[in-house]
Order: sequence, then structure tokens, then C-alpha cells
Amino acid sequence: MNIYDFKIPALNGKIIDFEAFKGKKILIVNTASECGYTPQYAQLQELYEHAKDELVIIGCPSNDFGNQEPGSAAEITEFCQVNYGVTFPLTQKIKVTAPTAEMHPLYQWLTQQTNTEVQWNFQKYCLDEQGNITKVLGSGVAPASEEMFEVLGIK
Repeated sequence: MNIYDFKIPALNGKIIDFEAFKGKKILIVNTASECGYTPQYAQLQELYEHAKDELVIIGCPSNDFGNQEPGSAAEITEFCQVNYGVTFPLTQKIKVTAPTAEMHPLYQWLTQQTNTEVQWNFQKYCLDEQGNITKVLGSGVAPASEEMFEVLGIK
């Protein structure tokens, strides 16, 4: 199994098919609307606009940490668009933490491939153009940081 095998419902009801992202870098981020890191949505959107020819960002809303994503799909969509102008794809609200049986298969795969656990909202999984996970970055790494650009190989 690889990243291109995954399909996941989007907040807008469509399907996000990772196969469509072959040849692009992918940044997968678990998000929440009521977190101290929520302002990272703005930098994620800036990064997406800056590098959308070579990078796709997938936001994965999750209520796993402190009930910081309590909203419905419509509420999350409105919050992200009104407050941060988000245009990158957002998945349906999913579980990103254990127990594994409840964790979304995408996050089962990400955590198994990297031998990591999701520590908090806005943890980032970076994948190269071939779908290989290159780095896991913690919540504190800002999307507009030099470290992020270096890991993603973006100028």
C-alpha cells in the first residue's frame, strides 16, 4: 500500500483521491478550529498559494485533542474560508489517534510508516513527489518557516 491508494471524503462531500497528486509533494496536516495553533491555517494557505504547482496540502480536521474541532462539516468549512481563506483540500473530520481500530486508515498508514504517533493538532507529514514520507514535523513548526521550506524543497 502507498499514499496513492487512499481516497477520503472531503468536507465538501467530494472525494479526495491521492492518486491525483502523483508527481507533487504532499503535506498532510491534522487541523482543529479551536487550537492555539489554528492561526497556522493562514500560513498553510500562503504556502499552498506559493507552491501549488508542486505541492498539495491536505487538511484533516480532527476532534482528537481537547475537543478543539467540535464543528460540523459546514461549520468547519465556513470557519476556514471566512477566517483564513482556505482553498486547499480539507477531509471530512477524522480520528488521527489510537486506538488503531478507530483511527482513519490514512493516519494508520502514516503513523505505521514513520513509527510515530500524532502528538497534537497541526502535526505535519511531508511526502515527496514519489509519495515517500520524508519528514514528520511537530505542531510548533510554522508552515512559513525556513525549516518547512527546506524539508519540502520549496523556494
